Amino acid sequence: MQNSSSPATLSPWLVLLMAATTGLVVASNYYAQPLLHTIADQLALSYASAGIIVTTAQASYAVGLILLVPLGDLLERRGLVVTMMLLATGGLLVSASATSLPMLLAGTAITGAFSVVAQVLVPFAATLSPVAHRGRVVGTVMSGLLLGILLARTVAGALSSLGDWHTVYWVAAGLMLVNTAILFRALPRYRQNSRLSYPRLIGSVAVLFVRYPLFRQRALLGCLIFALFSILWTPLAFLLSASPWEMSDATIGLFGLAGAVGALSARHAGVLSDRGHSRILTLGGLALLFGSWWLLKLGADSLLALVAGIMVLDLALQTVHITNMNLVFSLDEHIRNRLNSGYMFLYFLGGAGGSLGSARAYEHFGWDGVVLLGAGIGLIALLYGGWLCRRQV
Repeated sequence: MQNSSSPATLSPWLVLLMAATTGLVVASNYYAQPLLHTIADQLALSYASAGIIVTTAQASYAVGLILLVPLGDLLERRGLVVTMMLLATGGLLVSASATSLPMLLAGTAITGAFSVVAQVLVPFAATLSPVAHRGRVVGTVMSGLLLGILLARTVAGALSSLGDWHTVYWVAAGLMLVNTAILFRALPRYRQNSRLSYPRLIGSVAVLFVRYPLFRQRALLGCLIFALFSILWTPLAFLLSASPWEMSDATIGLFGLAGAVGALSARHAGVLSDRGHSRILTLGGLALLFGSWWLLKLGADSLLALVAGIMVLDLALQTVHITNMNLVFSLDEHIRNRLNSGYMFLYFLGGAGGSLGSARAYEHFGWDGVVLLGAGIGLIALLYGGWLCRRQV
């Protein structure tokens, strides 16, 4: 079994497998988004109540980030990954069988908490990669994660049109089981030599925010940018299913492809970050995030503007996020799971807040309310990022 002093070789095939796994796992939290209007109709829910499904997924994910991801610094990684994936699969099966909102929320919460296995794989990949290529490897794995978030919408829409929204969760559970079996065979066994007890391990995450100013600053920036992501994607199905568009689940899901194009366009951000361009990547990405809302405002009447806004927002998000991750992982190679835990906790907490706020904004003020909320937080993120870049790389 490999330990921290003798890391295993990370082959290109294994990097791609880890990227695909992070995408598949995190997608399980986002299948509901293009189906929210359908679920709301079938379960007799308001749009705000249906939005709680997405908020539950992201909030439970945030809890898992704090309570489960640090275990990667304590337990053998392959066994931890396989166990968490099996439990996430169990949550998908509960959702697939759901006939009421409480049951669907229970399945969503279980899947959300254990799908943080994706965040065990990201620092695992960083640990196994050579220092000179860490940004590229992290960028590849994180691109898989964001693609999973985005393409989940496309897959969910297509599967829903073939059956109903339950079909999506049955298929997802089957794919998760197959992926788990492949990982069990492919991943190296690896244990970090940590002597902390579990309570001290969890408590040490909070200490890291005090110890590393860059860590807490970049984590807060991550919170803001993922809030913007959720502000767009949570109410998008409501906009597209209503007049004048009146799109089906499958058609709404196709908008995830536009986001995927944007995310893939940022795949070189890790390489540029390795070369010391963190400042320009951060400022450029935040400026694009803010600017994307002017395109998205036009999206209520123009599909071309809507697609362009989606592409720009997801390109910008991925650029800033990969830059953040590369800087955070460079702080201490021995505690990357805890660094990732703290960073991603705030990241998905921002996503949960964005989902909740945007669902309410849409219900009370329509698409204009969503755009105003997104543009306001985008401006805050840009001003904060500019302040950071004046103080650090």
